[in-house]
Parts: sequence; C-alpha cells; structure tokens
Amino acid sequence: MQSHMYSLSAGPVATNVFLVVYPEIKSAVCIDAPADSLGWVLEILKKHDCTLHHLLLTHTHWDHTADAAPIVRATGAAVSVHPDDVYRLVDPMQHTIWPLPFEIEPVVPDHMLSDNQDLDLQGATFHVIHTPGHTEGGVCFIDHEHHRVFVGDTLFAGSIGRTDLPGGDLHTLLKSIHERLFVLSDDYVVLPGHGPTTTVGEERVSNPYVGENANEN
Repeated sequence: MQSHMYSLSAGPVATNVFLVVYPEIKSAVCIDAPADSLGWVLEILKKHDCTLHHLLLTHTHWDHTADAAPIVRATGAAVSVHPDDVYRLVDPMQHTIWPLPFEIEPVVPDHMLSDNQDLDLQGATFHVIHTPGHTEGGVCFIDHEHHRVFVGDTLFAGSIGRTDLPGGDLHTLLKSIHERLFVLSDDYVVLPGHGPTTTVGEERVSNPYVGENANEN
C-alpha cells in the first residue's frame, strides 16, 4: 500500500518521531512520541485528512513517551507497548533517571506487543520483534513491504543504544542486534530513535560496536 513517511527530531534530547500516512485509507501510524511533537503530528494529519489510529512505542524512556498522553487525547489513537516496558509508561515521573523541568502524564496502554507478532493496523502491516538490551521491553517494528525498520534506541548510525541505564544490558543488546536485526537484508532502511537514518548493510559492515570488525570485549 502506498504510504508517506514523515519524521521529526523533537524534545530536549532530539528524539525522532515517525508518522506513516496511508492516503488511500486516510489512516496513519505514529512511532514514538517525544516532547513537542503533538503539533507536528496534528499538522500532518490535517494535511492528509487522515486519522491516527495507532501509537506504537519502541520503548518507554521518557524522551520517547513525553507527548504520548497529549497525542492520545487529541487523536484517540490506541497505544501499543511491550509488557516489560509498561511500568515506565504508567508511572513516568518515577523512572526519569534524572529530574525533569516538566511533567509527563501517565498512559495506560491499549495493546501489549509480543515477539514475532504481526500487526495489521487498518491496512498497514508491521512485524514486531523483541530487541531487549537498551530496555527490557524494547521492540523494533519491521515494515517488510517498504524494506524499513523502526528501531528506537536499539541501533544507531555508527553506534548502539545505551546500556548503562536501569533495564539495560550490553550483552543482551548486542545479541538482539545480531540475531534480530542483522538477519534482515542489507537494503533495509534503519530508522533510529536519534540521529540519521542508515541501513542494515552499512551497520553490519562498519558499526564500531556490532559491525564485522567490531571489538565486543
């Protein structure tokens, strides 16, 4: 199905939000919800005269969820998250790691994601893979039709997600990347939670942490 994908870097730590619009069915899917992204989301929805049915969360660190409640309130979107990451979503201010100068509203998720789940979202199809290591319930969303994968903070262009925060584990993250992401073909576009896009092939070869010449010790 034809789609238009938009991205914005928003919030205090420049977190990427992705909005995929399907004009034929006037539906949209949002991946992650950083602070200061609500207005941008609503603007694109209005431009395409479409409805946001689903908000998919790659994980629940505050910089990816700060605008989740406002987006849900404005659009009625259903929130999906892995069960191992729910605790931050429903009690965000207790798990910010450091004090924030603003409040984040709690959100009760509508759907629990599971590994190898196929999501059929009003015509859009995403395959869910559980990729813990950055957080316990981190997931990636694979769009096989368009050869792209939304990876959150699992993998970056030339880097990997932090593992020094609560719920992080380096060995687990490396295993997730090697066994779940690097099984995709080289041409899959990697859409991370921070920084520029890359490809599976580029990271498989040159990533200093998980690439072919990486030193994992």
